[in-house]
Amino acid sequence: MLLGRALAGTPPGESPLTHAAELPGRESRYAAWPQWLEPAVVEVFQDCGIPQPWTHQAEAASLAWSGRNVVVSTGTASGKSLAYRMPVLSRLSTDARATALYLAPTKALGADQLRAAVDMTDSLAARGFPDIAPSAYDGDTPLEVRQWARANSRWIFTNPDMLHISLLKGHQRWAHFFRNLAYVVVDECHSYRGVFGSNVALILRRLRRIAARYGAAPVVVLASATASNPGAAASRLVGAPCEEITEDGSPHGPRTVALWEPPLLDVTGENGAPIRRAAGSEAARIMADLVVEGARTLTFVRSRRGAELTALGTARLLADVDPDLPQRIAAYRAGYLADDRRELERSLSDGTLLGVATTNALELGVDIAGLDAVVVAGFPGTVASFWQQAGRSGRRGQGSLVILVGRDDPLDTYLVHHPAALLDKPIEATVTDPTNPYVLGPQLLCAAMELPLTDDEVIELGAQDVAQSLADRGLLRRRPHGWYITADATPHAAVDIRGGIGSQIAIVDGSTGRMLGTVDAGRAPSTTHPGAVHIHQGESFVVDTLDFEEGLAVVHPEEPEWTTSAREITDIVIEDVHEQQSYGEVDVALVQVQVSHQVVGYLRRLPSGEILDSVELDMPMQELHTRAVMYTITPELLESAGVTAERVPGSLHAAEHAAIGLLPLVATCDRWDIGGVSTALHADTGLPTVFVYDGYDGGAGFADRGHAVIGIWLSATREAIASCECVSGCPSCVQSPKCGNGNDPLDKDGAVRVLDAVLACLEG
Repeated sequence: MLLGRALAGTPPGESPLTHAAELPGRESRYAAWPQWLEPAVVEVFQDCGIPQPWTHQAEAASLAWSGRNVVVSTGTASGKSLAYRMPVLSRLSTDARATALYLAPTKALGADQLRAAVDMTDSLAARGFPDIAPSAYDGDTPLEVRQWARANSRWIFTNPDMLHISLLKGHQRWAHFFRNLAYVVVDECHSYRGVFGSNVALILRRLRRIAARYGAAPVVVLASATASNPGAAASRLVGAPCEEITEDGSPHGPRTVALWEPPLLDVTGENGAPIRRAAGSEAARIMADLVVEGARTLTFVRSRRGAELTALGTARLLADVDPDLPQRIAAYRAGYLADDRRELERSLSDGTLLGVATTNALELGVDIAGLDAVVVAGFPGTVASFWQQAGRSGRRGQGSLVILVGRDDPLDTYLVHHPAALLDKPIEATVTDPTNPYVLGPQLLCAAMELPLTDDEVIELGAQDVAQSLADRGLLRRRPHGWYITADATPHAAVDIRGGIGSQIAIVDGSTGRMLGTVDAGRAPSTTHPGAVHIHQGESFVVDTLDFEEGLAVVHPEEPEWTTSAREITDIVIEDVHEQQSYGEVDVALVQVQVSHQVVGYLRRLPSGEILDSVELDMPMQELHTRAVMYTITPELLESAGVTAERVPGSLHAAEHAAIGLLPLVATCDRWDIGGVSTALHADTGLPTVFVYDGYDGGAGFADRGHAVIGIWLSATREAIASCECVSGCPSCVQSPKCGNGNDPLDKDGAVRVLDAVLACLEG
């Protein structure tokens, strides 16, 4: 019924619905409370409304209790937190010295988990058990509370940033805590990917190293959304073997999942290409139709401004139906006061609000039940995030509707036409690369400052060359008993664990002096050039100046109606070959490359895709040393595939664009994390060549993942191009918003021919 209502507003014969699947409900599968669990802890859980655990909770908890690291990878609202609460509360309630550490990627999630922990530990204390005193310890924690927590709390709730900059750096002050550390909980561990994940992986290795120094060997319990090979990903993150639990014993109601492709508009974009109705506008109309039906609806959009505009658009549509309905629509995003956010959460949960447009701020950490529908305006980047968002509907066991509205993007195009990629077992993997020397070097200095490094530890990290390079630069000193930091350096403060590696460009709001963050210098020209629209945590800024010598980009707050995309000249040189395979007339390789690029201008375009103007810039050339996956194809094979010599540049260029757009299908990255180059004759290979490279010095693991599953990746790329209904190429298939060459030349048909030929060779 709800899906029919959503379709009611579409023109006859122009249904945007590409697929609808009825997913059956699932019955609960319960297990007995584990025999090792302290009876008083069982009573506390039962007082909280948990009669007995589901099977996956009991199995994961028992593995942790037995001393084995474990990751539980199940759906939204499957009670993953109980899997760690059972062993943690049982151990801390029966051992008055034992401690535990909880890590969350967001403060909101950590705050919600802390509130539940306080309630449970208070109940245990009332029963006469030793005080556990859970406490937050993050950037918002007042100094006096931090001092109290360090002295009294046996369960610290923090985040990787604070663990890195405070607990590990000042581990001597935390000696009693580390000496008795029994459990480390890593919540929503699928969030740790790319450069951020690589930094967190090394922080967790440093944590285990410090704990061992004090005689502790904590068990690590990880919670993850559904992902490919969660055990392998968790083991790579922790640096130690992890068991995986993936069979979900929790119930959920039946769910309809609909895939929705907005129609092409009469407006044209770059090079006259057709463009689609914006996903946010389409989502506003769908939410309005659902609210008229009385369905409590949550709509996820990708930016703060988008959330506000979607809520306004929905309210405007509803005003024509019932003047009272616009009052029951709101936006929710980070940046609101905590009291305002809590009021919105209560109003959505109790039905006062019927519709809320939100950023991913409501994806994690907030328990909202009883929603009838979720609309996802644009694929959120990973299958895990999609199911996290979808799982907000039907959380009390009732039926629900989930609609994914595709954006004008190759990945969204592929997904709305290939539902198995969403509805079947995910093929994307959480990607980290803790061996990246640009990440490993600064982390090695931090480790050496905490405790001198032994040769065995350096070898275990695979850091012999990095350590010697640091020694050659005078930052480490090799002595008979290990590696020591040399000076009064502050390596901890120099590490930006959430993305920056190598040399950094600081982003500063010139109107307030507020530091917004940093951007890797290799990526800065294409994202923070003068005139660029820079997005920070959903807020819009426009760049005034970019100074590479000072390492500074100055911006001012502005929410223009247009966006920007850089125009660049790019060259790529192969420095080393890590792996190479020949498939007849196609070669595939994982290589080390030097990418040289210069921003020469930018385009301003409206949300509809319409180009406003082109602005020229005079920017210096920048170099990036990174990893790339590449393939070559012989001219003879291209000719036999029907790609004549004059069509080769446009065909390779179109195939490269689509491949960049589809890499997030198999690796947890964003298209803005990667780049590409295609050429009809590359100087190093002597052949037509396509490169896709990581946009970070040293690489982030994305190209490695593409190389590992190149057949799956390029097959999806080919299907995304072929599925698009445009004639000669558009933003949904082969055009790229970040193309440095103005999306010219592009040959859509030629790209399909190229990929058919490559895939035929790969398949043998």
